[in-house]
Amino acid sequence: MLMVAMCLALLGCLQAQESKGHVSIILLGATGDLAKKYLWQGLFQLYLDEAGKGHSFSFHGAALTAPQQGQKLMDKALESLACSKDVTPSHCDELKGQFLQLSQYRQLKTAEDYETLNRDIETQVQRDGLWEAGRIFYFSVPPFAYADIARNINSSCRPRPGAWLRVVLEKPFGHDHLSAQQLASELGSFFQEEEMYRVDHYLGKQAVAQILPFRDQNRKVLDGLWNRHHVERVEIIMKETVDAEGRASFYEEYGVIRDTLQNHLTEILTLVAMELPHNISSSAAVLQHKLQAFQALRGLQKSSAILGQYQAYSGQVRQELQKPDSFQSLTPTFAGVLVHIDNLRWEGVPFILVSGKALDERVGYVRILFKNRAYCAQSERHWASEQSRCLPQQIVFYIGHGELGHPTVLVSQNLFKPYLPTQSWEEVPDQPGLRLFGRPLSDYYAYRPVREQDAYSTLLSHIFHCRKESFITTENLLASWVFWTPLLDSLALEVPRLYPGGAENGHLLDFEFSGGQLSFSQPEVLMPELGSVPKPSDFQVLRAQYRESPLITAWPEELISKLASDIEATAEQSVRRFGTFHLALSGGSSPIALFQQLATGHYSFPWAHTHLWLVDERCVPLSDPESNFQGLQAHLLQHVRVPYYNIHPMPVHLHQRLCAEEDQGAQTYASDISALVANSSFDLVLLGMGTDGHTASLFPQSPTGLDGDQLVVLTESPLRPHQRMSLSLPLINRAKKVAVLVMGRTKREITMLVSRVGHEPKKWPISGVLPLSGQLVWYMDYEAFLG
Repeated sequence: MLMVAMCLALLGCLQAQESKGHVSIILLGATGDLAKKYLWQGLFQLYLDEAGKGHSFSFHGAALTAPQQGQKLMDKALESLACSKDVTPSHCDELKGQFLQLSQYRQLKTAEDYETLNRDIETQVQRDGLWEAGRIFYFSVPPFAYADIARNINSSCRPRPGAWLRVVLEKPFGHDHLSAQQLASELGSFFQEEEMYRVDHYLGKQAVAQILPFRDQNRKVLDGLWNRHHVERVEIIMKETVDAEGRASFYEEYGVIRDTLQNHLTEILTLVAMELPHNISSSAAVLQHKLQAFQALRGLQKSSAILGQYQAYSGQVRQELQKPDSFQSLTPTFAGVLVHIDNLRWEGVPFILVSGKALDERVGYVRILFKNRAYCAQSERHWASEQSRCLPQQIVFYIGHGELGHPTVLVSQNLFKPYLPTQSWEEVPDQPGLRLFGRPLSDYYAYRPVREQDAYSTLLSHIFHCRKESFITTENLLASWVFWTPLLDSLALEVPRLYPGGAENGHLLDFEFSGGQLSFSQPEVLMPELGSVPKPSDFQVLRAQYRESPLITAWPEELISKLASDIEATAEQSVRRFGTFHLALSGGSSPIALFQQLATGHYSFPWAHTHLWLVDERCVPLSDPESNFQGLQAHLLQHVRVPYYNIHPMPVHLHQRLCAEEDQGAQTYASDISALVANSSFDLVLLGMGTDGHTASLFPQSPTGLDGDQLVVLTESPLRPHQRMSLSLPLINRAKKVAVLVMGRTKREITMLVSRVGHEPKKWPISGVLPLSGQLVWYMDYEAFLG
């Protein structure tokens, strides 16, 4: 679908280039801040670049303001137009005068206003003996206004057949996946995909726009380096010194992750991580490869992020939004997120995304740090920057500001000498005393643009020339929200770390990563108030009894740590005694944190002697995101070394059918268990408990699996997907040890109920779990146990 849309767009562009005509550019929100700061200057630069090349132009500033007042505001905005340094002042004045002659304000408020605009454009084209090439509508307005404007353009202000239409949209493009879908669907009912240009202005910044050309122009050298074997990590950073004062209304709704990470930093990540097309000039190929990079991103967990908030923020929100004195915002103004990409090129390479306000400096950069495997026998004073393999090796796309103050591409001299086109990039002269990323500037090959240009000027030129690769397609937008929305949901009630702001932050926001988790390097220092509510860290793991079996209860982090340690101890004991460890694991969301803990914090676990089995499985292909095996693969198997012949997924997909009784998948799994597990007695079975009292995929009133001789059964779930395969209760009760993990406030009610019932597996299958000669241990967090 994307390829077809891009081909149609390319055809429209080729038609526009073959014969030139009149172009009308309508700037909606022409008197707003973005228009005043960037867009009018960008349109003037477009006129400077294209004047005299065959097209004629008219520029229409539009807003809801009445004509007289609107014209005054627009005139004020146009006063600051400027030419580049290579244009003489007199020639600049002449060009500026021409641009002002071609620019007029009009009120666009009603459907009739759009009809009038359409008639005026057609009249002008006919009067001047021109033909219409196309129209550009730039939406510099809040997203809530998009639908009405789009409806009016579509019904009253489209150009005639043969001329193109391009509508330019500014972020935010939704608040989460659902709202982005709704907005995309609404816009899609008025415009075709090839007509829409969603702007992320970071894609117009010169250092960012150079990432793909740099990779392409240095393809021969980078082909062997741009992968997990050589890259240690990638940092994508956007730091600001300003705070959110004056923007509290916007910031309180969106926060730092939605404001910068979900869009700017993620777009940059895809440029670094995507497979390089053979032809980077092909918009369709670039966008398709970006989409593939999105689809390879590993899902984020709550532990993938750390959050901060500058101390003055809540006060600013209280003042600007008239909140009560007791109001404390949970909106983060600083975030660090650890991203991994599940493909052969980037497996195991951490991508670190950081953005925040009220920090110590304003700077943005993309840093690719390469692994250093060298040892140099001579002392460091003899290391030559262009020769020594012991010095750091890195490539940096320096977006701007900071120590350098301008866009720059930096390559360590001991890595390779890069090629950049000399007509657009020039070498940066050395600045003695200036150090960047731990090394003097002289250690790098450094290049800056011959002519600096702001991002909006670049993007407006790309819109005019129909270069879609610099913009965000509907598919890529939704793929980004699919990636970010689960993390945002999981962090909604997370309390961010407070920081003072600026240089006083010190090391308070420094963080470390291990496996898939981030954590602050320094503990947060808080002075407890008298009568304050106890914190989780005030409690340790508590031991008690539940249904006459041992109960371990703690806060989630301590509980998972304890369960992981207990599983490891059981595994080591089993391997010492029997040479193997047979572990049966449940699916669902509760064990994910446990899988991650086992993968990242238990390096002496005897994985080579462990057999992994599933307690239950949904009747979907194993590659389906709903598959329990897929969850096990994503969060555990790909991070540990279990021999492939020790991994036993349930055979739910046989002969291209799902859980068909005639395929005898349940009997096959039971036979495998009988053949490999002594007495069909697992060393440890991990279970959960549903809010209806089900466990594994054994549900209340289930006709099979609660008793009898079958080891593995097919069952029906009240929730989709309905068909399941599950270990039976009699098989579970043969285990040497059964651990039941129960987490979350939603489990409080069933926890209380099950504590009072007897042995009633027909009503409450979990009540039937009682190993015949083994041990049952309950692991509950405080929310499930105490509410």
